[in-house]
This record gives sequence, structure tokens and C-alpha cells, in this order.
Amino acid sequence: MLVKYWMKYTVFYLKQYHAQKVFNNEDCMNSQKLHDIFAWQKLLRHAKIMDSPEKHLRNLIKDKDRLEKFSLYGADIFYDFSRQRVDEKCMDLLFELAETRQLKHRFKCMTDGEKVNITENRAALHTASRSFSDESVFVDNIDVMPEIRKVRDDIKEFASKVHEKKITGSTGKPFNHVVVIGIGGSYLGSEFVSNALYAYADKGIQIHYLSNVDIHNFGRVASCIDPETTIWIVISKSYTTAETMANANLAVSFMKDRGLDPAKHFVTVTSKGSPGDSSCGSILRSFHMFDFIGGRYSVTSAVGGVPLSLVLGYDRFERFLKGAEEMDNHAKSAPLHENLPLVAAMIGIWNNNFMGYQHQAIIPYASPLHRLAPHIQQLYMESNGKSVTDDGDILDEHTGVILFGEPGTNAQHSFFQLAHQGRAFPIDFIGAIRPQYEQYDCKSKGVTNYQELWANFIAQPMALAVGKKDKDRAKRFSGNRPSSTILLNDLSPESMGRILAFYEAKTVFEAFVWGINPFDQFGVELGKTMASGIRNEIAKKNEKSSHSFEGINPIAKFYLDALFSGKLKQK
Repeated sequence: MLVKYWMKYTVFYLKQYHAQKVFNNEDCMNSQKLHDIFAWQKLLRHAKIMDSPEKHLRNLIKDKDRLEKFSLYGADIFYDFSRQRVDEKCMDLLFELAETRQLKHRFKCMTDGEKVNITENRAALHTASRSFSDESVFVDNIDVMPEIRKVRDDIKEFASKVHEKKITGSTGKPFNHVVVIGIGGSYLGSEFVSNALYAYADKGIQIHYLSNVDIHNFGRVASCIDPETTIWIVISKSYTTAETMANANLAVSFMKDRGLDPAKHFVTVTSKGSPGDSSCGSILRSFHMFDFIGGRYSVTSAVGGVPLSLVLGYDRFERFLKGAEEMDNHAKSAPLHENLPLVAAMIGIWNNNFMGYQHQAIIPYASPLHRLAPHIQQLYMESNGKSVTDDGDILDEHTGVILFGEPGTNAQHSFFQLAHQGRAFPIDFIGAIRPQYEQYDCKSKGVTNYQELWANFIAQPMALAVGKKDKDRAKRFSGNRPSSTILLNDLSPESMGRILAFYEAKTVFEAFVWGINPFDQFGVELGKTMASGIRNEIAKKNEKSSHSFEGINPIAKFYLDALFSGKLKQK
């Protein structure tokens, strides 16, 4: 037994030594300016070639083998990039860049527990939260997997007791409402998944999200719930986030005003030892989150696990986790040329830094995915909206793009006029072969509703690519507008886990190309800091009505005067 223990930890320390040695070499490699990388220079030259008329997409897609050459299948997802503005030479150069930046090794360093979050000296182990492997993952010489497994077991036990009505509210009634109190990564992922899997929500529990400190958000939620049968889940790593704490305090007051004991209705998801980590009976339960899992990457942790297990049942949440794990394993093990999120990331780099596209849309032809784009918007833009490298050097290239989206066919009747004839932007089209509701087969114009959806799903990427010539310039479509198509078998929990992990890995791979840290978010702090000063002024006015806001910025004073007067005043 001792020999086995000694060998396990000897192997661990050798791996740590080797990984750190190579990681240090990578740091030297990543300090190289992007424009100095030979592969980058060749891509810049090739971008000019791709702008030539013969490289128009209407010509590229005439190749009968185009789909076979420019598509991939992995982790039960089909990824078609045949209508991206790339040729074989372009892809070869992108793979050369990926090898130069050692993307796969850096991804492995991340999943092995290396402290890839340089600025905060932390690991980034969202992948560990959905790992069902027996392998250990060490952070600071401690295997984190036993604690992760314990949190999952605790979630399973709690959800089961709620569903079995062994845990009830203060008046003895079973729970049939859940309100998630959290902002940003504390709710966006859960909101995406709970909407995507609504068809599976058969536990008799409705979910609501209280994210915005705007009183209208609270008012809407309060009008939809029965307080006696409501669980409030307060999600905050530090338990100090201003908006979340304001909403949590308001919710406690709301329950007390109705004669209900908050201790029987409140659950927290927070870091161990935070002010919200209570075991003294003041709340129903606390579940722990970890500093090595960032908020926007946290839906597969207790952040998503607690609310989603209550709404869907733990078994379906676990299926979601296993789908994400499947994509994680693919991202780690698939070769460069066959790796879906890595290839998607390199195409993202190509479109952004070489083709000059500043925007990206995600258009799911599946209404259950209508909250996917907002979640990926935060994931991607908060991760990759950076202007300095890991070393603190100013970047010589723009990182990230402006990401947005809306389900098809709604998007077609909203902003596709611009997509087809205005400013071009790449699009990810997402479709599912089988719908969640198959029982409705009424036909209009000879096809079912789902078949009508698919007709558009197939047509739109092709129309963007080939365009249309017309003597009437108003009816002319330039085409040559790039898109990718992501095809799922279904909209099951596993598929939702796969698509989530696909975009997470894509985001991280792009960051590794640029040499930036996708795991910090200092960019959200400045406005919050300024708000603190204004909040203090408002508090003074609340305490003493004669407080006049003198001595502060006159623009800010104008708005504060408007707030307290209750009306606009003419200047």
C-alpha cells in the first residue's frame, strides 16, 4: 500500500516538474509579438489572396469535396466550416500557428491544474467540475477531486430530499418555485440550460432569475411566485457582490413581511468560509464553489448544479455534465486537424485578425437555445476582451469580437437584412436533427413546422455564401459572407453539455493564441468602484435630506438631483 502511495505521488511530482518546465518555456514563446511569428506573417499574406475574386465563396463551394474537406465530427457534434472563407492552404497555416502557440499542451496544463490564471495565481479547473474519471487533479499539492465529488453528492442528496418532500418550507408546504439570486456567471449559464432543457423539467418546480438590481426584476419575480413554496438560492463566491447582496436582503425582507422564516427558504452557493457559508441553522444549506472555477465557467459546478438539479432532477444534471466531459476529452485528445473547438478557434482568429470581422453571431435554429447567445456572450467577451498579454505587454492585435445572437427564424426577420446586404459578420448556425417535441406533425405548404425551420436553416448559410446577382442594385446580394454550421443529434442534456464545453474550449484556445489570460475580469471593476462613491452620496441623502451633492461631478449631480426630485427639470 505504501509503495502504491509513493509511486502515485512520485509520478505526480514528476509530471508537475515537467509541466512547469515546459510552461515556463511557453511563457518565453508567448512573449513573442504576434506579428513576429512566421506563421502569422504568412497568414497576413494569404489573407490578401483570399480577397481575390476567384476565392469568393460561390467559387470555393463548387468543389464537390468541399464539405468533406472542411467539416469534422467529434463528441457527437458535426462541425461544418465549408462556408468559411478558407482554403486548404489557409487551414495549413492556421494549424502551423496553433502548433507554434502549443495550444493543445497549454489546454492540458489547464486541465491538469497548472496556474494558468497568471494574474490571480490560480488554476482554471472548470473541466474538473464535470470529470467522472478516477484520476486525481492537484492544485497546490492537494487533490481537488474528492471535494468536487462531495459537492456533487451533496447536491444530489439535497435535490432528492426536496423532490421527496422531506425538505419543505416554513409552513410545511413542498417547494414548487426556485429563485436564483446572482449576476453574470452566477446565473447566465443556468438560465441557458434551464431554458434549453425546459421539456425535461418534470419535477413540478418553476425557476426564476433575480439578477438585476433593478427593482422591476424583483417586482416581476415576486408577482410570479408563491412565497410559502419558494426556495431562494443566493449565488456569490465572495458573498459581497453589491447587486446580489441587495437582492438577497430584499428577498429576506420580503419573506419576513409575509411571516415566513427565511432560514427555511434560503440556500447559498459560495466559497468556503465566506459570510454566506453558514452552518448555524440560519439557512437551509450551503454548497461550496471553488476559486479555481471562474463565474462564467461555473455552470457545471454547484452554481448550476443546485438550481438545475431542483428543476430537472440530479440525474439529468449529471447527464449534462457527462456531455460536457465528453467534449472536454475530445478537446484534450483529438489531433489538431480533428479537434472541433480548436479548429473553430483558429477560424475565429482568422476572421478577426486577418479577415477584419469585428462581430460574430450565434443563431440557433432551436428555440430552446434562445439563451445560449447571452451566456456565450459573457463567456467569450469577458474572457477575451483584453488588451494586454500574460506578461503585461500591450497587444499588437485586437482580441475578441462583439458577440450577439437570436434564434432563427426570428433573427431572419430582425437583423438579417444587415447580415445579407449590410456589414458582414461571421455566423455560427446551430441545428438539431431531432426536436424535443415530436408529436406535432400538422403540415403547412406540405411540411411540418420543424421541417420549415430546417428549410431556413439549410438555406441561410448558402444564401450568405453565394449571394445573388441582379440588375437592380437594391436586390443584389454580394455573398462571400462566412458562416459555420454546428449540427447536434438532439437537444438532450448531453448535447447541451457538449455545446457548452465546445464554446468554453473555443474561447480558451483563442486566448492561448493571443497569449492573454481568459480567466480574469478586471475590466468589470472600474465602473463598480465609481458606483461605490455615488452609492455613498445616495446613502448620505437618505440619512439627511438636506444633503446637496455639492462637490461631486456636475454631470453626476444632475442625475442624482433627478432621482431624488422624481422628475426631469428643465435646465
